[in-house]
Amino acid sequence: MVESTLVNTPTDEYSIRPHEVSIVIPVYQGERTLDALLEEIVPLTEGVPTPDGYRMIVREVILVHDNGPDDSATVMRSIAARHPFVRLVWLSRNYGQHAATLAGMASSGSEWIVTLDEDGQHDPNAIGGMLDTALREAASVVYAKPTNPAPHGFVRNSASKGAKWLLTRFFTGSNAPDYQSFRLILGTIGRSVAAYSGSGVYLDVAMGWVAGKVVTSPVELRNEGDRVSGYSPRRLFSHFWRMILSSGTRALRFVSVLGSVFGVVGLLLAIFIFISRLAGNDVPEGWASTIVVILVSSGAILFSLGVIAEYIGINVNMAMGKPPYLITSDPINGPLGRRRPDPR
Repeated sequence: MVESTLVNTPTDEYSIRPHEVSIVIPVYQGERTLDALLEEIVPLTEGVPTPDGYRMIVREVILVHDNGPDDSATVMRSIAARHPFVRLVWLSRNYGQHAATLAGMASSGSEWIVTLDEDGQHDPNAIGGMLDTALREAASVVYAKPTNPAPHGFVRNSASKGAKWLLTRFFTGSNAPDYQSFRLILGTIGRSVAAYSGSGVYLDVAMGWVAGKVVTSPVELRNEGDRVSGYSPRRLFSHFWRMILSSGTRALRFVSVLGSVFGVVGLLLAIFIFISRLAGNDVPEGWASTIVVILVSSGAILFSLGVIAEYIGINVNMAMGKPPYLITSDPINGPLGRRRPDPR
């Protein structure tokens, strides 16, 4: 039961009014897992205390049908008939997890949005701890930080860590290693991101454009059961590639940097060959000039392409809907205004 895992504290002005939560669940293969997941969420719809003593209530659960291969639609209709807090969102075709999540976020109405998977590996009872982290840190986005290895196998887990490391070091320069589909997002941020994000934009990269403080909260992941993952190697690579393309122009700058390096190497080689000739060393006829010309000309071409790519990158950002600014309400009038003062 939820009550046994949450700690009650005396009621005060910060815990009288509950924090309202919308849970968004993209559904692709949820025929065998949705019923059990919803039964875990039901107690949260009656209002529960978080570990830090805040009040939390799940006002709605939004199930987004992403046209998967099983009979999830029938299960979704059955759940909605039994639970009045469940809302169904139907997509015209399969758009993928991120697009389905954006559709659910755009349809939400609570002051907080939680996104979680349909397969049961995300425990809804962990939402209280994530909310406490958001209020404690005054954060607008909280990612679940797994305390145990993800239940996907060594190869997929290693590939995921490697891809996130590569993105952080060479492309986005952001908190890519923290990206998780189990998130708590300030409602105004989530709905605004869902409104402006264009086709092909990676959800977490888009949130990083406008979100304030982004933190993590420790959460233990559960097994997915016997359900087969909906992600093939091809789809996982497509997932990774979309992160790179959504990360802006930083990747394009490598072209300019590479061109500059080629040019410098060519110049240094020319100086080296000139000094060698003055010193009387034997240099093959024609070899020096050919190598120098190749390096310098390649550098000039790559540098020029890099400049062109920068202009293209600006247009790509505009096409993806990256905003120059985002207007939100006064934080003190929202849920972050109902956090206890920092004792320090």
